[in-house]
Amino acid sequence: MSEDTGDVKQQRSTNVTWVESAVTREARETRRGHRGAVLWFTGLSASGKSTLATEVEKELFSEGYFSYVLDGDNFRHGLNGDLGFSPEDRTENIRRVGEVAKLFAESGALVLTAFISPYRRDRDRVRALVTRPQDFIEIHVSCPVNVCEARDPKGLYKKARAGEIPNFTGIDAPYEKPREAEITVETDVGDVKTCARQVIDFLRTHEYISQKPQPRSNKG
Repeated sequence: MSEDTGDVKQQRSTNVTWVESAVTREARETRRGHRGAVLWFTGLSASGKSTLATEVEKELFSEGYFSYVLDGDNFRHGLNGDLGFSPEDRTENIRRVGEVAKLFAESGALVLTAFISPYRRDRDRVRALVTRPQDFIEIHVSCPVNVCEARDPKGLYKKARAGEIPNFTGIDAPYEKPREAEITVETDVGDVKTCARQVIDFLRTHEYISQKPQPRSNKG
């Protein structure tokens, strides 16, 4: 499958005007004490995206940072419940997620998205969508397909092999690896805490959050 698969939905709304907030993004980030950004976790099913994103969120929250995970399955329970898994629907799925993630980042949040997002073009569109180039941090959750299939916590690979799930990424549908991800974590090598620390260290080094760990909150 070409990385040019799928077309973005065309704008159909008319007579609409963007309403600017009375509170600037800079003011929100100052109040939060950190920069807003989209941490985009991409990888095969069972590579550990959701587990890793959740661990990173927990670490950020414990230090008092405003963070939230947008999970692929959760989106398909609600906002994207009308979409299937054709290349066109996958593209629309990621477009919608990108729009939501952008709003989170502009609110001063560190938003973590856990989606297979198999096509480079779709991920690049989200990168282009966000307000500032540094707002998008692509995190390749790297794990060999045979390891993912051996894990198979939801039994999806087994169903795909049996022909019960068509267009399954890594089996009969492609996954296009990032060429220049900001972070690559190898979940078949490191445990979840080691991989989460790699992400947190990147955020510190590039000054998205404080250089030093904040005191752990007793709340939440």
